[in-house]
Parts: sequence; C-alpha cells; structure tokens
Amino acid sequence: MTLKEAYEYGQVQLKNAQIEDADLDAWYLLEYVTGVSRTMYFMDMNREVSEEEEREYFRCVETRATHVPLQHITGVQEFMGLPFYVNEHVLVPRQDTEVLVESVLDILEPEMRVLDMCTGSGCILISLMKLCNLANVIGVGADISEEALRVSRKNAEQLGVEATWIHSDLFSKVEGQYDVIVSNPPYIRTSVIEGLKEEVKFHDPFIALDGKEDGLYFYRRIVDESPNYLKKGGKLYFEIGHDQGDDVSGLMKVAGFSGVTVKKDLAGLDRVVFGVYI
Repeated sequence: MTLKEAYEYGQVQLKNAQIEDADLDAWYLLEYVTGVSRTMYFMDMNREVSEEEEREYFRCVETRATHVPLQHITGVQEFMGLPFYVNEHVLVPRQDTEVLVESVLDILEPEMRVLDMCTGSGCILISLMKLCNLANVIGVGADISEEALRVSRKNAEQLGVEATWIHSDLFSKVEGQYDVIVSNPPYIRTSVIEGLKEEVKFHDPFIALDGKEDGLYFYRRIVDESPNYLKKGGKLYFEIGHDQGDDVSGLMKVAGFSGVTVKKDLAGLDRVVFGVYI
C-alpha cells in the first residue's frame, strides 16, 4: 500500500463512521504513524508504507472510527504552540481556552503567585509559566483527580516548567495567598452532557465536565472561597460557557469583586470573566 492509498483508506473509513473532520484526522493519523510531513507526502505519495506502518495505521483508523478522540490515540494536543500530553483522565485542551491564557499573560508580573484551580492537564498553568518570560513567577496547580495530576506533572517535566501540583478538592489543601487565581472548572449542565458528541460524553472524564444542575456549581464555590486565597488587589479569571457571562459576572459582583469584565473569544462568544478582589 502506498502513502496515497493509505490516506484514501483512512478518509473513507472515517467518513463512513461519520467522524467530524474525517479527512483531517485521517491525515493526522498517517503523519503520526509514518512521520511523513505534508511536503514529503506530496513529493512522494506513491512511496510504499511498511507492513508494520500499514498495520498500525489501520489500527489507529479503526480506533478513531469508534469515536475515540484523535488526541487519545496520538497522545498529544498542541495548545498555545506547545505540545501537551493527554489521555482519558484529562480534558483535551481546546483553542477556546487560549483566550483565558492570553488574558492572564497580559497582567502577569515578576514574582507573582498564580493558582490554577481544576488544572487537569496543566495546560493553562504550564503555558503561563512557559510563555510569560518573567522572573520568579510561582505556579501552583490543584485538582481533585490524582490521575489528572500525573498528566500535569508529566507535561511540566517535558516542557521544562517548575510548578507545584496539589491533590485537592478545590481549596481544601491549598495554602497561602495568590496574586492570580485562574480556573477552567467543570461548567456543563448535567442534563446537557448526554447530548454532547461521543468523543466528549464517552471519553472525556465526566468529573471534568459536570457543572451540576445549572452548570454554575464550581463557579459559586470558587467565587465564595477565593477571597481567602487572594491578596488584596488579586485577580480571579474564569473560562466560561458561551451563555454564562451574565451569571458568573453576577456571582463575582455580589462577592465584592470589582471591575468585573466579560471577554469574548474569536468567534464573538463570551469566553472569559475576570475581576479584582478589593
């Protein structure tokens, strides 16, 4: 089988399985298995793949056809230009969350202390630490899932970032005060999860999706407890669902945060809410 034949096989199989972006996923799997770049492919698409590569590609395509996320097969997702290891114990980092990281990067200063609540893969905190180019910024990531923290520790090691990782039910094991608390908490209403696409509802960890009855459970808890862990003038940043801007900003205003602002993503949807603890 040639590279071209393998790619065409992958496209057909994934389209038949009704995989969104079937052509793209078939390509990513071919690139993952063979190491062939786009340029190399077009220069030599009639090159034969080895029997081992063919078997592995067929296996990967078959797995993807069952709606296992592409990133669970390849084990990596790019986020903020950095490669993050992912598995079934963490949410796959999404481009929407880059808006949150970019917002926090804008206000970081040397020697700030940053807490990433519900850290998951660690992509938010690690990106902040890796990209801020500031001296002595201290990063702490907290998560209730020890399996998720294994992933975040691995990502930190692979990307050369020093941070502290805490196994904690929200703030239960957190100590000290911070200049910034950032969080992308579970925010999907329980009743909505069943209607999500298979890649999400069957393969993302339920605990990382479920925001309870109205999707606001973790926002309430973090907003209520964060003043105990924020310095005066400290900032709280959230990622939110597209329809949660008013609700989350309202919670923050009632709790005494000032300058509460809702920021939109590139699609024009509400994506980030932040405010200052005074």
